[in-house]
Amino acid sequence: MKDILLITPPFTQLNTPYPATAYLKGFLNTKNISAYQMDLGIEVILEMFSKKGLIEIFLPIIHHPSPNTQRIYSLKDDYIKTIDAVIAFLQGKNPSLARQICSGNFLPEASRFDQLDDMEFAFGSMGMQDKAKHLATLYLEDLSDFIVECVDGNFGFSRYAERLGRSANSFDELYNHLQNELTFIDEITIKILKKRIEEVQPKLVCFSVPFPGNLYSAFRCAQFIKANFPNIKTAMGGGFPNTELRDLKDQRVFEFFDFITLDDGELPVELLHNFICHSELVLESEFKRTFLLENNQVVYKNNSTRPDYKQSEVGTPDYSDLLLDRYISVIEVANPMHSLWSDGRWNKLTMAHGCYWGKCTFCDISLDYIKLYEPIAAKILVDRMEELIAQTGENGFHFVDEAAPPALMREVALEIIKRNLVVTWWTNIRFEKSFTADLCLLLKESGCIAVSGGLEVASDRLLELIKKGVTVEQVAQVTRNFTESGIMVHAYLMYGYPTQTIQETVDSLEMVRQLFELGVLQSGFWHQFAMTAHSPVGMFPEEFGVIPEQNKITFANNDINFKDKTGINHDKFSFGLKKSLFNYMHGICFDYDLQDWFDFKIPKTKVPSDFIYNCLQKDHNFNTKPNAKIVWIGGKPQTEIFTKSKKGNTWEMMKFTFHSKTQTFDIAVNLEEGKWLLETLDKTSIYSQNKVTFAQLKADFEQKFDDFELFWYSKPIQTLRNSMLLVL
Repeated sequence: MKDILLITPPFTQLNTPYPATAYLKGFLNTKNISAYQMDLGIEVILEMFSKKGLIEIFLPIIHHPSPNTQRIYSLKDDYIKTIDAVIAFLQGKNPSLARQICSGNFLPEASRFDQLDDMEFAFGSMGMQDKAKHLATLYLEDLSDFIVECVDGNFGFSRYAERLGRSANSFDELYNHLQNELTFIDEITIKILKKRIEEVQPKLVCFSVPFPGNLYSAFRCAQFIKANFPNIKTAMGGGFPNTELRDLKDQRVFEFFDFITLDDGELPVELLHNFICHSELVLESEFKRTFLLENNQVVYKNNSTRPDYKQSEVGTPDYSDLLLDRYISVIEVANPMHSLWSDGRWNKLTMAHGCYWGKCTFCDISLDYIKLYEPIAAKILVDRMEELIAQTGENGFHFVDEAAPPALMREVALEIIKRNLVVTWWTNIRFEKSFTADLCLLLKESGCIAVSGGLEVASDRLLELIKKGVTVEQVAQVTRNFTESGIMVHAYLMYGYPTQTIQETVDSLEMVRQLFELGVLQSGFWHQFAMTAHSPVGMFPEEFGVIPEQNKITFANNDINFKDKTGINHDKFSFGLKKSLFNYMHGICFDYDLQDWFDFKIPKTKVPSDFIYNCLQKDHNFNTKPNAKIVWIGGKPQTEIFTKSKKGNTWEMMKFTFHSKTQTFDIAVNLEEGKWLLETLDKTSIYSQNKVTFAQLKADFEQKFDDFELFWYSKPIQTLRNSMLLVL
């Protein structure tokens, strides 16, 4: 028996739990509030995609099926026979099946396999396990197509009935849908939910709804609880209500939920628990950012004077109760960053609450989840990483920040290396100039494998309008620094931003082409601009030349339809932008004329063909900040003293031999400078307690020798600077 049941409703991800309930459970542990959590989505998927589940899925009589559906139905015995083995393989339990999958004639194949000819070159260099995962993913997608056509048109692996939750200014359509009989997927969902409620016997059930594709199921589950367990209270929080339900007015929502909370959930849920479970101790009902129904009216209560918890106080996420060994890794497309999102198990953590930049005009910067910036101390973060490794057995981490702060990334990386932790991690960033070549080398050394960041519209005029705080030149240099250190870079790209001209769209594509051709970007994705109610564009549309379509809001309010005063139809660029990017990501078609990607006339680009190349040729800045930290991340070198002679003069030299993980190299300096350097490498070692700045190093050197800069920028020291001697 637990006080609270935390639920992520169907569907989010297949490969790893959405972290909201784990964050909340970790916090509730610090308050000794008993809670149980479940990812209802993965449990429903595993029930559907099993031998028993497929037997039921293939039961319906199909009227006028498409040829593809007819083929799948004809092969139903092969699907039923292979499904359990394929799911076990995708759970990492049956790796030897990869050979059979790749050898062909094992998996039944329908229309999703038609794209294999296109994919062959992309997966040619991939290992057998990855190729088998991709084939198994296509097999599941064929089954998904069958389910959509014959069983439930709302099904999707990472979303369910998403259309009902998207921009639903009125509750009518969703409410009417909830009056229908349960769907096949609803029945599975409710069966699992009923069993869990009877086991846990909670007093409060909290649904975390991050996306529109979770909303319908959350309501369906809450409806079932109200009808069958009337004493249990229900609450909803998470990303969807935080962004969409801030203007909630429809009383009918409270036929399903007793409470809807906004923004950070820790304190609101603690107060709900006190209200429900310890009402005798509560003199006056306290709520934090909570909608509820009073006298048949929707009221918003925020009468608690208690401040939200600091990030250092919310505890370590707790993944217990979740079926960590039963998540399935899939590889849908050959995009290397997308495979990170969908393949492998990742412990999710946050370096900082909110965004340290907080100015982008397309972003919800008026809301607390962006606006309130609060970083966590590096030591606490790495403590949490160690706790999660012990708890989950996984040492992969995805930091889910809006934009991870470079200074904090540096401190976290230093802490990881000092503790000799072996971890793999990735995160979202801004392409800002703080990401020097040295910082990127440090991040790589600590286990960073990838970063994603917004290049958005690759146009300096529009980047300024977006208030992105970067230029295309800066992005090119930063992506080069990451790439050369061995960290993969994914760029979020945008088209259709207000006032964007056709010429700017074409020029933006040319910038992207050059970034891929020069190898400084490895992955990207084009998004069409969407206007949201809580962004500066949504709040002050006249300043951005857009005309919003205003609807009466009684339910959801986030995405806003609008007309751009330029009158340009940006939709028509979608196919060409995405097709060109697909090819660039695979290192081909750089010589195609941009016109070749579009079936309508476009203007010629005005971007010089060597623009990005020239950005990367800029001289390195030889000005080092006096307070920059000097860190040696290499090991102890071997040394040897030898005598050098020239024109009758002899003097002693010191030769250093360094061993990095991949190579051995030597440098030689004068003996006295060599002794100083040997001491300095020890002093500046990452494992040393000393913090040595550039100014301190210079002062120390010049007590014994002349002209530190001449020594520091000499060839031997630059050899060290290129690999293991970092200026941070």
